[in-house]
Amino acid sequence: MASGFCEDCSRLLDEFCVYLRKVCREFEQKIRDVFRELSQCTCFRIAPESSFLRRRRRRRTQELLSLHLLCDDETQLLNQESLHALSRLASSEDTDLQTTAAMFYLHVSHHLKSSLPDAFMEPVMALLLSTDLDVQKTISLSLVNLLAKNNVCKELVIEMGMLVPILELFQSGDAAAQCHSCACVTLLASSESKSEAIMVDGIMPLLALAKSYEPQVQQNATWALLHLTQSDWSTRILCEVGAIPVLVLLLQSSDSQVQFYSCTALCNIAAVREHHPKLLSMGGHFLLKSLLTLVSSSVQKNSTQACRCLQTLSRNVLIQEQLMELDCLVPLKALLKNSSPVRRESAITLLSALSAHPPNNDVLVSEGLLEEIGQLLHHQTSVIITHSCKIITDLCGSSMGQQAVMDSLCVSGLLGALLSPSVSDETSLHVTSCLYHLVTWDPLKSNLSVTITSEQVSRLVRLSGLIQNPQLSYNSAAIISTLAMTEEMAQLLRPHYITMLEYLLVFLKKKDVKLQQLGILTVFNLKKDGGFSSLLAGSELEAQLWKVHAQTEETRRLLQMITPLSPSPVDP
Repeated sequence: MASGFCEDCSRLLDEFCVYLRKVCREFEQKIRDVFRELSQCTCFRIAPESSFLRRRRRRRTQELLSLHLLCDDETQLLNQESLHALSRLASSEDTDLQTTAAMFYLHVSHHLKSSLPDAFMEPVMALLLSTDLDVQKTISLSLVNLLAKNNVCKELVIEMGMLVPILELFQSGDAAAQCHSCACVTLLASSESKSEAIMVDGIMPLLALAKSYEPQVQQNATWALLHLTQSDWSTRILCEVGAIPVLVLLLQSSDSQVQFYSCTALCNIAAVREHHPKLLSMGGHFLLKSLLTLVSSSVQKNSTQACRCLQTLSRNVLIQEQLMELDCLVPLKALLKNSSPVRRESAITLLSALSAHPPNNDVLVSEGLLEEIGQLLHHQTSVIITHSCKIITDLCGSSMGQQAVMDSLCVSGLLGALLSPSVSDETSLHVTSCLYHLVTWDPLKSNLSVTITSEQVSRLVRLSGLIQNPQLSYNSAAIISTLAMTEEMAQLLRPHYITMLEYLLVFLKKKDVKLQQLGILTVFNLKKDGGFSSLLAGSELEAQLWKVHAQTEETRRLLQMITPLSPSPVDP
């Protein structure tokens, strides 16, 4: 390819390059000469290399070469020769040799498919005790990989005392070293070893580090404590050695990440009911107050995690009562109005758990929760709809709750949820179950008949025909069967009479008495409209009605033969 220069320019550049190379060679030679003379002066105290050092360097080179050759063949990785070489390298005071051994273990940790022989753990311990942080980081990462793949025995690691140097890495100030240390502790926490005393000795430094004034150290220590709560065994030890007060205090940390880690750890602990007494042992409802404060956090993940922790704790009735005493509705109602769907969902999930406890219901109703739910149903997500249905069903068990439902937007919100294109059949099942529950009360039945629209009627008719989903079909058809057959309602239903005849026929042909009875009730209600009566006359549905009638009469006649009947234990 042409250079783009003319012949003269090219010649001048070539000459310059030749001259530059010559100058560089001369300068290099001059540097060599100067440093050769300097090295002979006693000022620098550099003695000529002895034969011992030459042999040591040669041996080092041979060991490095042998290790590289060993790494190419997995069958020779763990032989006696490599063990001896690793032991020499790990016990050396030369950090270069220690690094070589640590790198060998790192290579092994990536490629080893079998178990690492116990004898190969001795050099690991020596490398963990190295004074060089890079060596410690490399070997601790190797240990993480080996533990994660179950290539080493966790119990052996603990018994050899490796937990101590691993935990000391927390104080190194190096983020990578602290991360490796945390990962090792987390993996060791799943050990089934009965050496609890050793594990306690390992956890105590973590608790001390969690109280550190150094943000990064505190964050890493809390992260490790969080992962320890993922094992039942280590969680129990944590609770026994006093980790709960430390974690509760960390909820008030100025570091949002520490708040999140400690809150998640407490949530894991709260999942085991036997730990609840210790969780509540701090006086003045300190834990619950701290969590309620965190509910209002500006950091979304902390707010939602605090709600989740309170929800887990609320399975305990005593804790529910304490939450109500602390006026927990104020921050939760504020979250229901938040623009973030995640925050709204976390709040309504906790409120759903509270509404399941009947003694809370009058307070929830009087505090206007149903009004909030009615408005919230118009910001539909599956989680919000599902828990809203549960709350409405729980709270309308009293006359005060029924009136609050009628005064709110709950019914229109539920009907609107039926039309949402994003609502699944599973969510529709919750909606129809709630609506069906509401129409069992006469005032609410009238409210529904006045509120429902043609689109919502069409949706209920379509769902009634989903025979492959029996409960959804039943709920939808049951709602239709209760609608007051006014002229306005008849106008909404007339376009669907043919479809309704089809699913009612299926109901009557089923052996399920409940479906047959629903079919009969629906026909009875629809016959109030002359248009439906005309379609029914001479139809297959009418013929099936006579069959069911005949079967019922025959059953009644046979039952009369058994006289007298004993009173039913269910309905005397």
